[in-house]
This record gives sequence, C-alpha cells and structure tokens, in this order.
Amino acid sequence: MNENFTLKVLDTADSMMVAFDVLSEVYSKITTESYREMLQDMIPNNYKQLAVFDGEKCIGVNGFWINTKIWCGKYLELDNIAVLESHRSQGIGKLMFDFLEKMAKETKCDAMMLDAYTQNFKAHKLYYNLGFEPRGFHFIKHL
Repeated sequence: MNENFTLKVLDTADSMMVAFDVLSEVYSKITTESYREMLQDMIPNNYKQLAVFDGEKCIGVNGFWINTKIWCGKYLELDNIAVLESHRSQGIGKLMFDFLEKMAKETKCDAMMLDAYTQNFKAHKLYYNLGFEPRGFHFIKHL
C-alpha cells in the first residue's frame, strides 16, 4: 500500500466537495448541485465522510453515520463506499474499514452495517473478508 495515503474525516458540505470526483465515477447522474443539496439534508442527521488522499488528490471516500436502532443498538453505518477505479485493489477499502471499525469501537457502537447492491460481487467479497455477513434484505419502494 502506498505510504502517501492519508485519511481525513470530513464533516462539512464544503469539505465533502473534495469527494465529488470519486462519487461521480460510481454515480454518473450526480451533479455538484445535487450532491451539495443531498449533503445539506444528510449532515444535520450526523452524516460524515472518511476521505483517502494520495497527496492532495481524493482517491476514496466512505460516507458514514453513527446512530441507534432498536434492533441493533448503537451502530456505525457505512454509506457510498467508493474508490477511484485507477486506485482500486490497492488496499484502500480495507484502510477505510479498519479506520471506521476503530472509530465504531471507540464510540461504543454495537455493530457496523452497510447495504450493497446484489450484483456487486467484487464488493461482497471484500465485505465477507472484512467480517461482514448478510443478515436480511433491504427492501425499497421508489415513490
């Protein structure tokens, strides 16, 4: 792994704009305006991002929330895990997960969780290797 990689927790919309290029590789329809609007909705609900930098360039981002649900207690939920295609398979995902697992333990979370697209088999392999297991289905009804 490249020793120049640095991690930074982002907690404002302005600071999170640095991750736009990474997220736009995964979400091709996202615009800077729609991204900023979503952040304005999410940040008051405890949304933050963990960004990975190679020098000054953001190469990976992992949104996360710390919250509590009755069925699992306090949890850290991983959201929108993305690494630039040019930097994948270099251990960046594991680097982010390790950092966030440490944070979850330090904040006394009972669990970590994430959603994954059913067809994203490469990501599933990573999640299994990191100790995650499927526990149910995430149902959605678009309105």
